[in-house]
Amino acid sequence: MSRIGQKPVEILSGVDVTINGREVIAKGPKGSLSVTLPEEVNAVINENTVVVTPANDTPVANAQWGLNRSLIDNIVVGVSQGFSKTLEITGVGYRAAVAGKKLEMALGYSHPVIFEIPEDIEIKCPNPTTIEISGADKQKIGQIAADIRKWRKPEPYKGKGIRYAGEYVRRKEGKKK
Repeated sequence: MSRIGQKPVEILSGVDVTINGREVIAKGPKGSLSVTLPEEVNAVINENTVVVTPANDTPVANAQWGLNRSLIDNIVVGVSQGFSKTLEITGVGYRAAVAGKKLEMALGYSHPVIFEIPEDIEIKCPNPTTIEISGADKQKIGQIAADIRKWRKPEPYKGKGIRYAGEYVRRKEGKKK
C-alpha cells in the first residue's frame, strides 16, 4: 500500500491535463510535458484531480503506483510553476558566466569549460560564483546540475569546487608535521 500513491494529484489553475491511453499530458504556461504510464498503473481524471491506482495487487504494481503518482505531480507543478536548482562555485579564480546559449566556466583547468544550454532550460549567473538552473522538467534540471557539478566536485581539504546550494561538504584536516 503506497502512502504517496493514495494522494490524488491536484490540477493547478492554468494547467490542462489529458490522458491518451497510457500517456498523461500536462500543458501550462511553462510548456507541455508528458509521462507514459506502465501497464501496472492506471490514471483517471476526477473533477480537478488525477487519481492513480494500481492495476493489480502485485509488489511491482505497488512500487510503480507511488512512483508514477509523483511523476504526474512533477509534470503538473513543472508546467505551472517550474523548478530550479542553484549551484555555488568555491575556489580562487573559479567563476562562471552565460554567453548566449553557452555557460562558460573557469574551473582551474588550462582551458575554459563550455556547457551547451538546452532549448527548454534557462541558466543564469547572478554573480560569477552562482549558477541558477530553471525550467519545467524536474528530472532534466537535476541531470544538468549534476553534469555541471561533475566538472569539479567539491574536495574535502579546501572545499574548492562546484556544490549545490546548501550542500554540506565534510572538511578533512590536512597533514600534520
